[in-house]
Amino acid sequence: MTTAGPVTGIRFAFGTLTVLPVRVTRWDRHAARAGMLCAPLAGLVVGLDAAAAGVLLMALGAGPLLAAVASAALPAALTRGLHLDGLADTADGLGSGKPAEDALRIMKQSDIGPFGVITLVLVLLAQVGALYELYGGGDWARGAVAATLAGVTARLALTLASRSGIPAARPEGLGAAVAGTVPARSAAAAAFLVIAACAGAGALFGRGGAVHHALAAVLALAAAHLLLRHCVRRFGGVTGDVFGAVAETAGTAALIALTLG
Repeated sequence: MTTAGPVTGIRFAFGTLTVLPVRVTRWDRHAARAGMLCAPLAGLVVGLDAAAAGVLLMALGAGPLLAAVASAALPAALTRGLHLDGLADTADGLGSGKPAEDALRIMKQSDIGPFGVITLVLVLLAQVGALYELYGGGDWARGAVAATLAGVTARLALTLASRSGIPAARPEGLGAAVAGTVPARSAAAAAFLVIAACAGAGALFGRGGAVHHALAAVLALAAAHLLLRHCVRRFGGVTGDVFGAVAETAGTAALIALTLG
């Protein structure tokens, strides 16, 4: 099979990470590598849509709370709640305290347990609370840029979670399809480009804004990495649910970091 090009990668990223009507034309390791490298691009589209929803409500006279809810809800809608579902399942698996095989079985069940429910509630509250502060600070642009940055950073975390050396916990599923496909150098290059772009967006608010937004992205990726490392140690590798949890962790951490300082 030949190496997948950027068009194949974009199709893979949008077809697997969003509900947008994009058909995945190839499903192999080469396509998965290209797709995970294009994941931040899918995040950019999701983040811009989330920002547009919040700004539109503010322009129509709604308060920052409704704008924050819209900016938090739209990414869930554009992914059919896939990442939130993965977060809840991962929380149930980690919270069970059972051996890896049993924890993975719990994560595959269709219902959500108490750990998953609590985690979902707290994460969504944190997202809405952070966006509320950012939209309500007197400058709508801060909320819009934050929503966009969170979307991009969340998907960049997926790129980094797909890098070589990180095994799959199961032989099947999306986790197995993309685990270990992205070379470490390519993942590092993607991270550098995204962080630089975050700094560029933050420069709209001055030199301090550039530093603040770049640091927010770095802290978000660090939080996602800590969760990823724990899941690999706990489950023996990554799964589709772990990818969802990593994305939500990065996006939420980015929003929280942008409210600080």
